[in-house]
Amino acid sequence: MSTNTQSSDPSVSDLVFVGLNRRVAALHRATGQLIWSWKSPRGYGPVAVMLDGDRLIASVHGYTYCIDAANGAQLWQNTLSGFGLGVPCLTSFRSSSMASSMLAQHAANNQASDSTGA
Repeated sequence: MSTNTQSSDPSVSDLVFVGLNRRVAALHRATGQLIWSWKSPRGYGPVAVMLDGDRLIASVHGYTYCIDAANGAQLWQNTLSGFGLGVPCLTSFRSSSMASSMLAQHAANNQASDSTGA
């Protein structure tokens, strides 16, 4: 479910996205004004979010959703049945979550240590 709080939508590049407690909020990066909000219909707890071009991918307690980044409309969902639960790590060609970036940096550091014999 999405709630748009502004009549003229800013560009996606003007937005900052925050995910918590089954919710995603789009805030205007210059003013902090709430532009839209979305609440996951299923799951609970923290939300991992990743901006993928004009779409926002949100993962909530094993459920994955695609949200239109400009207006908060839910475009699709996937329950990933049989995958179980855990800490989500989101990545795509266009972007990645902080967790995947940290894992990539850790792997690069390990590889550098291995090659120098440290």
